[in-house]
Amino acid sequence: MERPDLSTTKERTGWQPRILRERREIHGLSLEAAGDKLRQVAQRGGLTVAANFQTLWGHESGSVYPGPHYRRAYCLLYEATEPELGFRLALPAEETGDLTLPLPSPLSPAATEDAANTITSGLDRVSDQTQSQDPTAGDALKARVVSAWRGRAMSGSIATTTLVLVGGYAGSGKTEFARFLGDVSGWAFLDKDSLTRRLTERLLVSLDGDPHDRHTDLYLKEVRPLEYKCLMDTANDNIDCGISTILAAPFIAELKDEAWLSRLTNRCKAKGVDVAVIWVRCDVDSMREYIEFRDAPRDTWKLANWDEYASTLDTASSPPGVHLTVDNRLGAAISTADQTREALRRVLS
Repeated sequence: MERPDLSTTKERTGWQPRILRERREIHGLSLEAAGDKLRQVAQRGGLTVAANFQTLWGHESGSVYPGPHYRRAYCLLYEATEPELGFRLALPAEETGDLTLPLPSPLSPAATEDAANTITSGLDRVSDQTQSQDPTAGDALKARVVSAWRGRAMSGSIATTTLVLVGGYAGSGKTEFARFLGDVSGWAFLDKDSLTRRLTERLLVSLDGDPHDRHTDLYLKEVRPLEYKCLMDTANDNIDCGISTILAAPFIAELKDEAWLSRLTNRCKAKGVDVAVIWVRCDVDSMREYIEFRDAPRDTWKLANWDEYASTLDTASSPPGVHLTVDNRLGAAISTADQTREALRRVLS
């Protein structure tokens, strides 16, 4: 069951619950039928929702604001975006035109190309054009993702090995976006927390520390460097075998150090491997919502000292060396990723 929203009484700018009810009625669904379909689409998308009668009624009546997984599931069910379903106001880039992605016809002769165009459209939509980066490198990365899709669909082409770093603050959506890139490209996906968390917790305990510490000098100086060393060593094993790899980790200190990225790029270039860096940008309120939602012990200090923690975040700009910034403010990029997956599922079904 999805964890309850921890701030149901908070005023939500742009929230219009009646739109959700209207969408359900347009589709001719009772609350029970909508719940059944919501669970089905959530299961396909790897989302956790209970979707019972009472929960859906709470969302439609405005007494409970839907949590992150519910909002994503509703968007998939009704083939719409969060602004179109009245969950929030639109971002500037969402204010013009149809916000939904084109859905290719299943099994059409041009299905592979339709799917490639869908991926391109999705990546273009989530790209934050307000950030100062090298557009050529960002476009090249997006083209490689699409090329990887074509290569998988047509079973064939040899592509340049690529190492992709997906960074961002806690709760920004970096892991979800990295996983999405892995889904469409077929490249290996490595998440720092999945790879190192259990070892990190045991090491902190052995050093007489808190296993969930992520903010003291003990963690930052003694443990954190080892986490990243393990992550990069594992990535090196992959790229040495010619396996393009996507890494999900904050990379905050690393990307602020231009020398670190330069050394990595040069080492990879010597092996014929390209390095691309993605930064997932998000707003503070959305990050907090997701951190509360995932309810991870490692986030305890952040939530208990939120103002102090939030004051250290730069949500206005990307670190130096980033090739592509993904705009996930208010969860917009992850919603687009969900719809892109659904479009590809239809192509292949």
